[in-house]
Amino acid sequence: MLDKNGIAKRIAKEVQDGYYVNLGIGIPTLVANFVQEDISVEFQSENGVLGMGPFPFEGEEDADIINAGKQTITTMPGASFFDSVTSFGMIRGQHVDLTILGAMEVSEEGDIANWKIPGKMVKGMGGAMDLVASAENIIVAMMHTNRAGASKLLKKCSLPLTGVGCVKKIVTNLAVLEVTSQGFRLLERAPGISVEEIKNATEGHLIIEGDIPEMQM
Repeated sequence: MLDKNGIAKRIAKEVQDGYYVNLGIGIPTLVANFVQEDISVEFQSENGVLGMGPFPFEGEEDADIINAGKQTITTMPGASFFDSVTSFGMIRGQHVDLTILGAMEVSEEGDIANWKIPGKMVKGMGGAMDLVASAENIIVAMMHTNRAGASKLLKKCSLPLTGVGCVKKIVTNLAVLEVTSQGFRLLERAPGISVEEIKNATEGHLIIEGDIPEMQM
C-alpha cells in the first residue's frame, strides 16, 4: 500500500519532458519532489507561479513564495510570477499539458467531486472548476477509501460535482486505474496489494483484464 508520497512518486512517472503541469492542492503538490532529473518540466500554480520546484528544506522557506494551497515552495531558474488573469489565461487557453488534482470522489464515468462537502464550511472553489473544464489530460491523486473504509471510486458521485466526464486516470494508495466508457480499468496494483483487495475497495465497475502487474516504483 502506498502513502501520499508513494502516490505522488507514481504519478511523477506520468510527467514527460517538456510538459507544463498544474499541481492541485494536497497530494498533487508532492509530485514536484519526484520528477526525473533528466527531463525539463514547468510546474504551474493557479495563484500565479510558473516554474515551481520541490518543497523547501526546513529553515529555507520564503513566506512570500507559495503555491495555491498557501504552502511555501521553491522556484526553478527562470521561474516567473504573474497575476490571476494571466494564470487562468494559461489554463483556459489549454496551454497546460497535464493537470494533477486531488479528489473526494470520482465516478466510473470520470466525474470528479473535489471542492465541497454540504454542511461544511468552504472557502471557495478555487481554480478547480476552470481546471477541469479546460484540461484534456487529468490525473487524480487520492486515497481509494475514506476513513470509514467506504470506497471513493463510485458508480455515481454523491458530493457536488466539480467536473463531468473529465478524469482520465487515477492513482490511489491501492492502484492505478484508467477511466473508460465501461468503467475503471485496473492497470497496476500497489506493492503488497492483491486484485481482490482492490475489487473489494471499489464500488464502481472495475475492469480486470489478465494479470495485473505490481507498480514499479
